Amino acid sequence: MAAPGTELERLVGIMSRLRAEGGCPWDREQDLRSLRPYLIEEAFEVLDEMDRVALGGPWRPLCEELGDLLFQIVFHAQLAAELGEFTMADVCQAISDKITSRHPHVFGAEQVDGAEHVLANWAKLKAEERKRKTGRAGSVLDGVPTAAPALLRAERLTEKASRIGFDWPDLAGVRGKLDEELRELDEAIASGDRDAIEHELGDVLFSLANLARFVKAPAEDALRMASRRFTARVQYIEARLHEEGVPFGEATLAQMERHWQGAKAAGKALPPPVKSTPTPSTTLNLPVANLSAQRAFWDAVAPRLGWTVEAPSPESATYTDGALRFRFHPGASPAQGTGMTVEAHSAHAVGRLARLLESDHPGSLQTQAPGRLAFRDPAGLVWEYIAPAP
Repeated sequence: MAAPGTELERLVGIMSRLRAEGGCPWDREQDLRSLRPYLIEEAFEVLDEMDRVALGGPWRPLCEELGDLLFQIVFHAQLAAELGEFTMADVCQAISDKITSRHPHVFGAEQVDGAEHVLANWAKLKAEERKRKTGRAGSVLDGVPTAAPALLRAERLTEKASRIGFDWPDLAGVRGKLDEELRELDEAIASGDRDAIEHELGDVLFSLANLARFVKAPAEDALRMASRRFTARVQYIEARLHEEGVPFGEATLAQMERHWQGAKAAGKALPPPVKSTPTPSTTLNLPVANLSAQRAFWDAVAPRLGWTVEAPSPESATYTDGALRFRFHPGASPAQGTGMTVEAHSAHAVGRLARLLESDHPGSLQTQAPGRLAFRDPAGLVWEYIAPAP
């Protein structure tokens, strides 16, 4: 296995080549402004894969997305190097120096008596750094990005304030504050004053973010996972209504509520997330006429879908997304056109798969549109790869 420094140097060299004369036209056109949306997108794709790992999914896709995010950092450092501002080595040195100086209990002689002491020291060290740079200690709240998602920013603000002792003494106080803010919201709603409602609703959400910090269940993560559950349950309702022949948009509230309760029950019946890769609960055995061709195709495509390639066997080729296993084995291929739908975590992922298919498996890509594509594997199975609606 190559050393991390060796591979980082290789990546820096690749980036330099892409930007050089005769390199990639697209990469040569980019600047700090044009790269901003890609940096944000790659960060969110890392977050998506972190969520999948937390639910028992494979780790390899997270590795790939971290690489994409690292490439953005190397890209920005290359732009700075071209202007003589700083290099990737400067970036690495700066963060190494900063982390070393902020951990005197690890790299120095200072003693600490727990994580809370570490955080308190961290706040003091940052204030000292700001004073050296700007001549003033500034605020303990400095450094929380104003453009961060609101729930995340609220939680980080309360966390930073707690480092100088501005905090509730216990969970009961935090919970009581939430009750107080809810009562004030009820009063505002009763008044019908829109400005008052917005004000009090903001206080409720801020109190919830603070409660989330206290119980160590980050509000941004909790809400994101709740949104995932809501999406899955609504799609479950839609699938059941379709099976019952109910036209789109014409279901009664009672019909939808019945299936909503079914979706909740199905979710509760699932085993809890585990840190290790789970054993898929369902295996689809798919006969194919040419196993070697099918294996060659899927060994390349499966990792792009975030699937794990299981240990090879002469009798089968097996792939899993952590919940469902696809096993191809010799036999009469299914009817041409038989298809399945796979969820992509972003339109960017769909684009990457399309490029792979076009370059390595010409003719397999059937249709392509923004955020979705269809491809045919060597056995004639048609697969749709679709990103969630924005």
